[in-house]
Amino acid sequence: MFDPILVPLDGSQLAECVLPHAIAIARSFDAQVTLLRILEKNQAGGTSAQLFDLLNWQIQKTKAGLYLEKTKLHLQEAGLRAQAAVQEGLVAEGITEFAQRQKMKLIVLSSHGRNGLTPWGMSSTSQKIILGAPTSVFIVRASQPRLEGISETALYQRILVPLDGSQRAENVLPVITQLARFHQAQVHLVQVVQTPEMARQMPLTGEDIDLSNRMVARNQQEAGLYLEQVKLRSYLKSIPVQTHLITSANAAAELHQLVELEQIDLVALSAHGYSGNHQWPYGSIANNFIMYGKSHLMIVQDLPAKLDITFRERTEH
Repeated sequence: MFDPILVPLDGSQLAECVLPHAIAIARSFDAQVTLLRILEKNQAGGTSAQLFDLLNWQIQKTKAGLYLEKTKLHLQEAGLRAQAAVQEGLVAEGITEFAQRQKMKLIVLSSHGRNGLTPWGMSSTSQKIILGAPTSVFIVRASQPRLEGISETALYQRILVPLDGSQRAENVLPVITQLARFHQAQVHLVQVVQTPEMARQMPLTGEDIDLSNRMVARNQQEAGLYLEQVKLRSYLKSIPVQTHLITSANAAAELHQLVELEQIDLVALSAHGYSGNHQWPYGSIANNFIMYGKSHLMIVQDLPAKLDITFRERTEH
């Protein structure tokens, strides 16, 4: 399902926060892990400057290789199949092209790296990688580096799965079932019934309000039945499942609030729901959680056609 897994690193301790998660996911899916470091050359002028740059490049490449080999050894000691690669190029483009060329099934990526933490939810480089990723992604919310060993398993005790009744949104369920069973996690299934948008030019009439209330009631009924049906599916019977049915005009805000209320460790969702447009790499809810989420985030890509969209087409506009 998620084999092999790509783990980009930049040599910083902050980026290393992905390693416990990479171990946890690789164990869950019995997957091989590939560690990747992309080195960018400085374009200096003059012959002497170019010679110095070449020497510096060789030193950097050697250090990067030794760093990845040491990290690979730790992963192997944790019982994983692991390999490492150092390549030259632009970081974001290099990672996405490597992932596509090597047919990676998942990219495990830190939200921030060597440039440090920022007030923004995502560094610019990480954002480019996510937008260009040809496959599913796992975004680890970076925190200050910890010094304990990376062989620890990152446990996900509470996993939130937003659904909307569509098969596309359900694309995430097989993945989460396996992850939750391995980590003995509780799965929270949630569907937000959105209140219909009404014309604002005139005050709402009693008929308008009645129509809106009837639509919401009907959607609540269907959503409630749907969540119960999903909960009772055979592959979820061995997993503790809690359902949440919410009615709101702002689905994203309600989902973020639920994450805090239930102390969710991991949000897992499909890249698109029923209204998702295949022209864009992610739907509105996925985009919102990429930029503003505070918990770790797994996005299962549902569009094979995404592989045909080049990185530049998505990042130059």
